[in-house]
Amino acid sequence: MYIVRVPGINGLGRTGGCEKAGNAILDELRKIHSNEQWIPIDVRLLDLEEIHLDNSNIEEVNRLIYKNSFKAFETKPKIVFLGGDHSISYSTCKAFLDYCKKEDKEACLIIFDSHPDCMPPMQEPTHEGWLSKLVEDGFPAENILLIGLRNSWKTEIEFLRKNNIRAISINQFLLNIEDTCDTIMEFSNGKELYVSIDIDVIDPAFAPGTGCPVVGGLTSRQFIYLIQRINKIKSLKAVDIVEINPDKDINNMTIKLGAKILGELI
Repeated sequence: MYIVRVPGINGLGRTGGCEKAGNAILDELRKIHSNEQWIPIDVRLLDLEEIHLDNSNIEEVNRLIYKNSFKAFETKPKIVFLGGDHSISYSTCKAFLDYCKKEDKEACLIIFDSHPDCMPPMQEPTHEGWLSKLVEDGFPAENILLIGLRNSWKTEIEFLRKNNIRAISINQFLLNIEDTCDTIMEFSNGKELYVSIDIDVIDPAFAPGTGCPVVGGLTSRQFIYLIQRINKIKSLKAVDIVEINPDKDINNMTIKLGAKILGELI
């Protein structure tokens, strides 16, 4: 598995600290001896890379993320991107879409997030408007599935409805976790799959180290089970883990959870 640290932030001054998450997660991963499938974890044996970024030049940041991501999609069977805030997903997903077009594959995007990130986009998308910009730039809205929304602006709700973007609420998820997993399997069937994980999909009781926490989220155990199921999908091409902020963490809880999620993907 190819693991790429992407320390990009474009959160209108609210996500400073997220650029430190990739290294912090890998440091914590070194303390995990195996995942729950009894697969040994040795960070020294992992294929690690970092995209070196200067966050004072967002246009160049997006160009570098896109360029390196596209190359990774062409050469690596499975990739995990460690953000950074959620703005990095615009460039990684744009590269994913263009890779799928080149390979004549159908791109599918499943997003775990408490926010839809569909605010009217700026020229260089922020963590609040990266998804709306991605859709405007051609990602097929019918192939996007949002899971875990619980705090959406009116304009975002209008955008989701206008573009017929499908969403699974927290209550739907909790009603039957197995059904949700089956829905994910069916939704991604026959498509190349990218999964984007904003850590705030998980309740801040379990993941306090994030910039925009929203109460009423998933438990860490629920999400670990979910990611274990998703990892069995053969067409899973890429995962990103974003919005973890070590500067806002408590007792390293969120970093440990990020490392746990990464370990279950190995």
